[in-house]
Amino acid sequence: MIRLATIGTSTITEKFADAVAQTPGIGIDVVYSRDVARGRAFADRVGIDGVSTDLDALLASGDVDAVYVGSPNGAHAAQAAAAIAAGVHVFLEKPATPTAAEFARLVDDARQRAAVVFEGMRNVYDPGMARVRDLLPALGRVRLVSFGQSQRSARYDLVLAGETPNIFDPALAGGALFDLGVYPLSAAIDLFGAPTSVVGATATIATGADGAGAAVLAYDDFVAQIAFSKIGASRRPNEIQGELGTMEIDEITAPRRIRLDLFSGVSEEIEIDGPENNMRFEVARFAALVRGDADAAPDQQRSLDVLRAVEAIRVAAGASAVGSDDGAR
Repeated sequence: MIRLATIGTSTITEKFADAVAQTPGIGIDVVYSRDVARGRAFADRVGIDGVSTDLDALLASGDVDAVYVGSPNGAHAAQAAAAIAAGVHVFLEKPATPTAAEFARLVDDARQRAAVVFEGMRNVYDPGMARVRDLLPALGRVRLVSFGQSQRSARYDLVLAGETPNIFDPALAGGALFDLGVYPLSAAIDLFGAPTSVVGATATIATGADGAGAAVLAYDDFVAQIAFSKIGASRRPNEIQGELGTMEIDEITAPRRIRLDLFSGVSEEIEIDGPENNMRFEVARFAALVRGDADAAPDQQRSLDVLRAVEAIRVAAGASAVGSDDGAR
């Protein structure tokens, strides 16, 4: 049994705990929080006995094999580095780190320690995305891809009231690109590989973070359009246009309905049966990597390619540099 500790007490960590509970061979033993009351309340909510307020002591204890890092984005690199130094495997909530260089250092350190460092990106491990990949040859030569994820955050109301919640705090690597834009970026890069170039622009909100944005990924013979927003919403389907037809995908975070329209006259509606919480697939992948059943290198390379695309968008948008907060623990 892989013994896990969680870092973070947000809704996403609760969803992660639910996914772990559905995955054989892995379980959460300890909840870490700097605030003991908050940690105890979270542990009680998800049915965990152990609570720790000392991360260094927890990592050195030998009581856990791996940690899930669900803290604010800006804290990921430092917390992951501490775990790897202790020989503990790391599951990073997306985005893995604010910069590609930080993640590359973690990958190198993990290899030296015989540890796994892994970014949870739930859509690329979802069976719906596997079905999309299987259907791609029917489209012929791909020419235009349009993926997006727009979902208005309830916490944007706090921004409008003059506050700076973590998810919209640029000092913590908050914003729409890091939170939602990585989903369509990861889908495109998982399906088609790293682009040859990336351009983009973002809309800045009152906190200084990006609230929405768009990018174009250039490939040798096609382009991919990426859109993302946490201050608006969209019901547009995702599309892959090929020379033989078009594929429509309902949700890029969890494809469940796919429509294939070919110029030959063939049309097909595909329904994918999947769980409400599709984080269980990324948890299963992490468990397989920790057991040594698979090689983490392709997963890590995709994460690096996505982070490089994120950086290119941020540079094009004129965003300031972000990095880890060594005091975040």
